[in-house]
Amino acid sequence: MICTSGAVQDHATMPRYGAKGTQMNDHARFPGAEGQYAVRRWQDRRLTTIVDRVAEEVPIAFIYNGLAHVVMMATPTELEDFALGFSLSEGIVANAGEVNAIETDPVSDGIAVYIDIDRERFAPLEAQRRNLAARTGCGLCGTETIDQAVRHPPAVAAGVRTTPSALQAALSNLSVRQPLNAATGAVHAAAWALPDGQIVAVREDVGRHNALDKLIGAQARAGTFFDQGFALITSRASFEMAQKAATVGITLLAAISAPTGLAIRLAEETGLTLIGFTRAGQHNVYSNPQRVTYPAAP
Repeated sequence: MICTSGAVQDHATMPRYGAKGTQMNDHARFPGAEGQYAVRRWQDRRLTTIVDRVAEEVPIAFIYNGLAHVVMMATPTELEDFALGFSLSEGIVANAGEVNAIETDPVSDGIAVYIDIDRERFAPLEAQRRNLAARTGCGLCGTETIDQAVRHPPAVAAGVRTTPSALQAALSNLSVRQPLNAATGAVHAAAWALPDGQIVAVREDVGRHNALDKLIGAQARAGTFFDQGFALITSRASFEMAQKAATVGITLLAAISAPTGLAIRLAEETGLTLIGFTRAGQHNVYSNPQRVTYPAAP
């Protein structure tokens, strides 16, 4: 993440969003999710020239009420989902109704995403940015202290109950729901599944955090209750992934790779069920195992 400054836009023309209705702007002339590049391939002791499909990444700037907050490298698709999901998972807003409008605008070398939020939610961001104004740089953008970086979300609800077979069903169905990764081999995915393992939504991005944010935004727009399903991610379960999940009320997060120790401790603290190494025929439950019901041993 990179902190930056940005220009203020006239928000009177911005589309309404959230609880007040949706007007998307993804038809603007943004770069595509993938590009085609000529490459020289050495395979089977032969050199050939082919056209390779490559995932694109673009600097995406989030600007809240005219104040630049963060720039992230991301796949330039589903940007409204991304903006809403980021706003929710980072605790900037508490629900979709506090986001009044989102507008995307191509700029030099990137895309600016203008997000209009309720004034009471913007005031803390404004004060925080004022405190950071004299600093020359930041590692975790928008944070001044360790306490701000390591947020502690409230405890999640009792939530979903699922089974090993449902986890396996979601895992087996996810691969066919990742067209961008199938074409490029370069992106992560985050999926939302029902308790029986049926996948109802998938979002892809070059960044694992971005994919989860896009999924959260898409499901928030759809009116999903985050304690009535589970999220499956094609990455490790880092602290930030667990933090984002718990912040919006997701009660079970399954990853195909390992969690970190800090992620496990946050999951224990918030009541999140954290599952790692979700692979064919296996998984490890690292916290709050009560949400996974196992068949009786033969």
